Amino acid sequence: MNDQGRSTALFDAMAAEYDVLEPWYEHLYARLHAIVRVALAPAGARLGRALDAGCGHGFQTALLADLGWQTHGIDLAGALLTVARHRVRAAVFARADVVALPYADATFDVVSCCGSTLSFVANPEAALGEMARVLRPGGHLLLECEHRWSLDLVWMAASALGGDALGYGVPSAALGRAFRRPWRAAVRLPYPGYGTLTLFSTGDLRRRLRAHGLTPRRTWGIHALTNLIPSTVLHRERLSRPVAALYRALRVLDTAAAAGPLRAIANSVVILAVKR
Repeated sequence: MNDQGRSTALFDAMAAEYDVLEPWYEHLYARLHAIVRVALAPAGARLGRALDAGCGHGFQTALLADLGWQTHGIDLAGALLTVARHRVRAAVFARADVVALPYADATFDVVSCCGSTLSFVANPEAALGEMARVLRPGGHLLLECEHRWSLDLVWMAASALGGDALGYGVPSAALGRAFRRPWRAAVRLPYPGYGTLTLFSTGDLRRRLRAHGLTPRRTWGIHALTNLIPSTVLHRERLSRPVAALYRALRVLDTAAAAGPLRAIANSVVILAVKR
């Protein structure tokens, strides 16, 4: 089974409980949805078309529809698409791959590709090319994916050196190869429960976007200060009272720092780009 097949099977298996958010995802989606509302609000009264590329169970699709867009969503996971169709009945959904979008050139005014979709894609260059192709000139792409230079990479390294005490499950050899890669290069690393992910530097993402005729306009970071707690601790159903109290305080600080220089160490990077 290839990477795309493994990702599809993984998310299909999660479909029944996908709406049950761990503490990590509570903050991620709260911040991401606030950014979507600001960055992708329609200009004026014109009702254009929006695509949720890698829509999953329809969280962002619902937001785009609520903003007034004529919304479409695509995903490879059929079980998640079933959930999305029930969640957003006004949207049009299709089972499709983000590297081969079933739409004509310049179809959409807005494309949203969030939920770390690009980090799961085996060929991110092809995916970015397709998203640029279906955008009309002047259209906007909102991209959210896993960031390379985060505090979680430090926790991952500490865990590997300490006999995997934090449960990241990443071999020291894999981390060594990642740290030896050029500063701006993307790296591929395993993460427990999610398979192998691509982690992008902000500089690398900006370069890739420009190569496809997309000009970056704004950048945000999510899970910068909250990553003072290892992500494996936050990927749990419940937190202990002391950890939960610390996490609430860090969430407030992380929200305030989302667009500032601390985004350089955030676990997730969000970039708004416009098609030239």
